[in-house]
Amino acid sequence: MVDSTSVQDCLDAVYRFLSYRPRSEGEIKQWCRRRGLSDEMTEAVMARLREQKLSDDLAFARFWKENRLAFRPKSRRLLQKELRDKRVAPEIIAEVTEDIDDDQIAYRLGRNRMSSLAGLEYPQFHRRLASYLTYRGFSYEVVKRTVAALWAERASS
Repeated sequence: MVDSTSVQDCLDAVYRFLSYRPRSEGEIKQWCRRRGLSDEMTEAVMARLREQKLSDDLAFARFWKENRLAFRPKSRRLLQKELRDKRVAPEIIAEVTEDIDDDQIAYRLGRNRMSSLAGLEYPQFHRRLASYLTYRGFSYEVVKRTVAALWAERASS
């Protein structure tokens, strides 16, 4: 049996861990293991967090997606990888990322980058924009369509 005062001490430590940003259940469990908590103690802490609605992987994944798309946009594939790294269940990842449109995100990123690419000829424009979008995790096809669309838009203006 787990002592209630030790559970409260562990909860206090977990609350500090959660104070920086929301965490997935997998991250919390991993953190508890690194701190040397037993599996029994970890499950007691997780149960209390679920009761208090501080541990919800679906809400966490939605938060992570919205935060990423607003502040550091990446491709669907990279977002899925980040969520897997945070130990979110594959079903939740699929549900949260199903409505992400890579073409739209890549276009928006490219548009924001246009001012720094203004005076370049096509080879340099293509290389720099394609490198930037590839770094953000977009596929070759998405990058190719985006570069072509932005070059055509630039040429027409």
